[in-house]
Amino acid sequence: MIDIHSHILPGVDDGAQTMEESIEMAQAAVEEGITTIVATPHHKNGEYDNYKHDIIIQVNELNRVLKQKGIELNVLPGQETRMNDSLIEGLRKNEVLTLNVDSTYVFVEFPNDHVPQYATKLLYNLQLEGYQPIIVHPERNVKIQENPNILYSFIKNGAFSQITASSIAGKFGKTAEKVSQQLIEANLTHLVASDAHDSKRRTFNMKKAYSKIEKQYGLSYVYFFQENAEYAVSGDTLASDEPMHVKKKKVFGLF
Repeated sequence: MIDIHSHILPGVDDGAQTMEESIEMAQAAVEEGITTIVATPHHKNGEYDNYKHDIIIQVNELNRVLKQKGIELNVLPGQETRMNDSLIEGLRKNEVLTLNVDSTYVFVEFPNDHVPQYATKLLYNLQLEGYQPIIVHPERNVKIQENPNILYSFIKNGAFSQITASSIAGKFGKTAEKVSQQLIEANLTHLVASDAHDSKRRTFNMKKAYSKIEKQYGLSYVYFFQENAEYAVSGDTLASDEPMHVKKKKVFGLF
């Protein structure tokens, strides 16, 4: 199994704080059945800055330690960049990191409480530059929770999205769980990842998420998400279905 979103690097953001905690996370990941994990520290979110060159060095060191410890987990470099108007300039300057260095996939994080007005233009301009934006954990954004169809135009115009395993598993509350289901059913999401920050409180929950997806939607959906994770790290084209608007549920038999 591949996990494309984690905060396993030690001491760089609000994820693992020490190498010991990174090792604990690695052991928990292996127990989940994860063989490859992408380290995606926060960047330009107002609190943390983690630049491409530094991330690559830190990932190499973590891989060295894990190999020394006999932990069979391969860590790849990535970055979770908060949407900002200098994102494209950061890519040009080699400061912003694509998924696994050589791919064209770029993680884009919205602020928790709103979707920036310039989001449509920025996502479009990223594609003009040859990149493919992946909007991370949209199901946890307050505005998208209020109106999941905000995501529709972004996906229709070529962006992708990744939902959180813990949201599917119900660990982020009923609203995030419900919106995750809505996005799956409307073909508005393409990837599932842990966004794990530690081995206990905000851990992986990948097995639980995939078990729930299989139960609700069938094994083909599990394969869809797992294969897309492989495509993402190898830089291949993600599988996708025609996006749809999220349907409003009928209440007491009325529209």
